[in-house]
Amino acid sequence: MASDQQPEIQTEKEMSFFDHIDALRGHLFRSALAIVIFGVTAFVNKHILFDVIIFGPTHLDFITYRAFCKLSLLLAGNDQYCIKDMGFTLKNITMSGQFTQHIFVAFIAGLVLAFPYIIFEVWRFIKPALTTKEKSYAKGIVFFVSILFFIGVLFGYFLLAPLSVNFLGSYRVSDAVSNEVNIESYISFVSTLTLATGLVFELPMLVYFLTKIGLLGSKWMKKNRKYAIIVILLLAGILTPSPDVASQIMMFIPLYSLYEISIFVAKSVEKNNSKT
Repeated sequence: MASDQQPEIQTEKEMSFFDHIDALRGHLFRSALAIVIFGVTAFVNKHILFDVIIFGPTHLDFITYRAFCKLSLLLAGNDQYCIKDMGFTLKNITMSGQFTQHIFVAFIAGLVLAFPYIIFEVWRFIKPALTTKEKSYAKGIVFFVSILFFIGVLFGYFLLAPLSVNFLGSYRVSDAVSNEVNIESYISFVSTLTLATGLVFELPMLVYFLTKIGLLGSKWMKKNRKYAIIVILLLAGILTPSPDVASQIMMFIPLYSLYEISIFVAKSVEKNNSKT
């Protein structure tokens, strides 16, 4: 094992501080280039980017609303959860507002689509500083980090975003007040919520590495499960502003599942560590 690690250590010693800075600059440049390429591609496909994706949750025939309506008819025998009116209209109040949001959304799309490549570049940068054993710990990291991120993004977009948009957009303190939502507010809300959910879904990977370095363990997570449930319930209530219990339960289930998966991940790491 020592012979495997020796060339890596010597290479690291030969690299000066400025060599590391130059290498980092290269990784950052390639990551930024990937974002630009995907962003420009998204920018020129304006119809798909806005009418299909961004404004999808504002359409009554959005897949999530249709699924809830079918579920309502199946379980309750009525259309209680069928969305009949969005309750708000989108508007632009600044001269350059739509063009600015076009650029912003294209950038977000580029960031999301380029995420696997960005993680790959991060991995390439830190890989030379790792030992052979540490590299084995991180085997498949690009794949698993990317998969968890995209699952979180899809979950946020197809469940959290439409539920939140419908509730907040149709909520009124009085019938005398109509909801006219600025496009900037809507886009910021949907994109932030979706990206945040993608990052939250990285919890199992975070637990994996924290367990590897000994800062976290499955026993601690099991012992504090009851506190985690309370935190998850609060988080579910925050992420789904809709007051009905069904929506909050649907948010609670995947979040709690992530916690249980993280316990399983921590246990697996501890088991592997005990063998070495």
